[in-house]
Amino acid sequence: MDPLTTTLALAVLAVLVVVAASALGERLGVAAPLLLVGAGVVASLVPGFPSFEVEPEWVLAGLLPPLLYSAAVSVPAMDLRRELGAVSGLSVVLVVLSSVALGGFFALVFPGLGLAWGVALGAVVSPTDAVATSIARRLGVPARAVTILDGEGLLNDATALVVLRAAIAAAATGVSLWGVAGRFVWAVAGAALIGVLVGRAGLWVRSRLREVPATTALSFAVPFVAAIPAELAGASGLVAAVLAGLTTGWRAPKVLSPGARLSDAQNWSTVEMLLEGAVFLLMGLQLVGIVRDVQDEHAGVGTALAIAAGALVLTVAVRAAYVSLLLLGQRRGAGRTTERRDTFARLHAGEDVGHRRSRRTPTERQLEQFRTRVARALADLDHLLAHPLDARQGTVVVWAGMRGAITLAAAQTLPAQTPARPLLLLVAVAVAVGSLLLQGTTLPWLVRRLLPATPAGPAQDAQREVVRQRLVEAAATAGTADPVAVLTAQRAALLSERDLGRLDSAVRTAALPELDAAPSALEVRSRTG
Repeated sequence: MDPLTTTLALAVLAVLVVVAASALGERLGVAAPLLLVGAGVVASLVPGFPSFEVEPEWVLAGLLPPLLYSAAVSVPAMDLRRELGAVSGLSVVLVVLSSVALGGFFALVFPGLGLAWGVALGAVVSPTDAVATSIARRLGVPARAVTILDGEGLLNDATALVVLRAAIAAAATGVSLWGVAGRFVWAVAGAALIGVLVGRAGLWVRSRLREVPATTALSFAVPFVAAIPAELAGASGLVAAVLAGLTTGWRAPKVLSPGARLSDAQNWSTVEMLLEGAVFLLMGLQLVGIVRDVQDEHAGVGTALAIAAGALVLTVAVRAAYVSLLLLGQRRGAGRTTERRDTFARLHAGEDVGHRRSRRTPTERQLEQFRTRVARALADLDHLLAHPLDARQGTVVVWAGMRGAITLAAAQTLPAQTPARPLLLLVAVAVAVGSLLLQGTTLPWLVRRLLPATPAGPAQDAQREVVRQRLVEAAATAGTADPVAVLTAQRAALLSERDLGRLDSAVRTAALPELDAAPSALEVRSRTG
């Protein structure tokens, strides 16, 4: 076959393998990424099967931006804001601590490697992967733990890549601590600014398109429109894609039509499945080639695997220690949270208008803004008190921190002059694969053991009743018999409750798609008479 036909045949085969792994994984109770890594390894061992050596930039710039964008769109922004302290600590502090700890370990076990190159490899294997942690989301893990894992996986890539580049620069020419700090601040802040602007601009344009396929097609360009300028400006393209996704997920229910939102959800779920599958399939396809490179250099595959095992144990240990401190801090702050809740409850009840120090009488708009902030703060505190992060959930957060595509792609960006580069690549990939195998296969058992499934409690039933009442009230106050106008009023009422944070994400996520699907049902009924 000619090269074009071969490429097309392999692409079709990859799609079939991804679909088969998804179906088999659900039936066998095995995570699809594990099956795809195994399928890639088996395929690469078949005589005559073409070898694969994918440029890391294709993964970092081609596959990960849409994957992270899609994951960010589905993450409830309100929940992420509530967990910002925990997420930022895991995304920044833990990555730096892990990189340094692993750097010392690698410098110790690799003679002649040096601390700078050790920290570089430590930065490669430190970040958890948003794609890998999707395994935890499918197992019914409590919402707070899932939000923390999702937020960490979405945002820790920037920290890891900045530490990696700084360590490489230090190994070559030396770099100052202030230079690293400045680079990190710009990588995050610049990317956040670009991502938010692109997300809002994308929604503005899409809201003016009448054709649903056109607006969905335009959404496929948004993560790249955010990531490419950010990278050109020296910021993090991945963080820009994440912020564009968060902006889109928060504002889309207000500005896009129901048909566009349903189309986005259906099409992006397909794209996410294929891209996620491609990442892990490529990991398996390249694993055999990396092993062969190590054998050619007589570096010792067994040595690499032993070092990878030690590194994996160290990453879990550092993560466990950090999460333990996080839980201890939250437990000690529970009393202050209760006190703050009582204060905001008094404000919300009108016992203190909160403007006694102001010499001017506040306007009605200022009072309304103040009431909104108080109501939102009260809802946040009620949520944190009603859903404490206990030791069982903390254990799941520790064990669900798996490595994945970022580790593979970042490892391949190590420059050619890196000492024992093939061996370091094998260590990084072995840590990622070992993490998926060990933690990915045992996580379902751990979740069932620590967090047994329980039926919806009174709190969630009460929230569903609140939703029902708000929908009835909105329909009654719509002042029209037009079903579409009623649905618009009901959606506005739900979004108002969302903005105030008074609905759990699970209840809200279930209610909004039902309202989005209603106009399509009405249209079908009108056509059929």
